[in-house]
Amino acid sequence: MSDKLVSIITPTYNCAKFIGRTIESVQAQTYKNWEMVIVDDQSQDNTREIVESYIKSDPRIKYHLLETNSGAAVARTTSMRLAQGSYMAFLDSDDIWIPDKLERQIKWMEETGHSFTCTAYEQIDEEDKELGKIIKTIEKTDYNRLLLDCPVGNSTVMYDVNVMGKFEVPNIRKRNDDALWLTMLKAEKYIWGMPDVLMKYRVRQNSISSNKLKVIKYHWILYREIEHLSVPRSVFHICYWCVIKVLHIK
Repeated sequence: MSDKLVSIITPTYNCAKFIGRTIESVQAQTYKNWEMVIVDDQSQDNTREIVESYIKSDPRIKYHLLETNSGAAVARTTSMRLAQGSYMAFLDSDDIWIPDKLERQIKWMEETGHSFTCTAYEQIDEEDKELGKIIKTIEKTDYNRLLLDCPVGNSTVMYDVNVMGKFEVPNIRKRNDDALWLTMLKAEKYIWGMPDVLMKYRVRQNSISSNKLKVIKYHWILYREIEHLSVPRSVFHICYWCVIKVLHIK
């Protein structure tokens, strides 16, 4: 297996309670050639102090503070611009990787020739307790399939920069991860799903994304203003998403 540099893309905002565990899960990786590019969207807690305490003993961790609070999309784009790696992997600042996540995913990508991949993951609560729910991948996700319900865990995604290049995240406050994958699927036909559970997704009770009514607004912006779908198609996708959430299918 190659030893190419992996850039880990981590936007953060007011995540002092969790970001230490996230960083430690990266430091525990069996694959050692990485840089973690943390871009802070003007946190009002002590996120910066916590990150800097890790930087003192590990120069692979990079920290950049945005001049103004600009949203996760801008923070993620800035992190991607600063990244130097041949691979780019995404990790939100409250999620956790299992120790051999990078090693296994890179090996799988090189064996299969897939340039754009994701993995299965499980859910944990705010105290790291496993919730007994695993989100499986599907074999391959194209643009139209992703529009339905996005079967892709943000903190599991990795792609080959040498093949696909760099991208700018559409500037939408929420659902910008979905918007980024849709943009990338216009350059690469599929996101390939690795069935292994390699990430722990933290379910937070007070996150904005947990408020379903608020999220609907961002779905509409994504479909109409970012992807320029027709009104009927946009309504269809929002209704489909609502049914999934009401029935707790996902």
